[in-house]
Amino acid sequence: MNPISNDTAWLDCIKWDADGLVPAIAQDVHTQRVLMVAWMNREALRLTAEEGRGIYWSRSRQKLWRKGEESGHVQVLHELRLDCDADVIILMVEQLGGIACHTGRQSCFYRVWKDGQWQVVDPVLKHPEQIYEHKHE
Repeated sequence: MNPISNDTAWLDCIKWDADGLVPAIAQDVHTQRVLMVAWMNREALRLTAEEGRGIYWSRSRQKLWRKGEESGHVQVLHELRLDCDADVIILMVEQLGGIACHTGRQSCFYRVWKDGQWQVVDPVLKHPEQIYEHKHE
């Protein structure tokens, strides 16, 4: 990543929505698989670039969350990309632990529309109870 800079003009290039958010797609840098979609505000995007890891804005909790802060499944940032309309971010990441989804799967996109229904096609690699066991203490 680039050296840390106090210049945040690059953040002004983003077309933030009415809530000051932009959708962010986390994609595996090695396999190109889409791992998850989340939201970022200006601070989350700035910190992602500075810290070199996936940091998002939780709309439900109304706070920043560093991917992996509870599960240990950190996303190491390799590259940030901005789409042609400047309203979607892609994070090319290395997903530590190989699990991006809170269900314990590699990707949040583990269901495929087939034969008129959504079918689960990816296995659980680690059960959520094992990932988040400290939360139930």
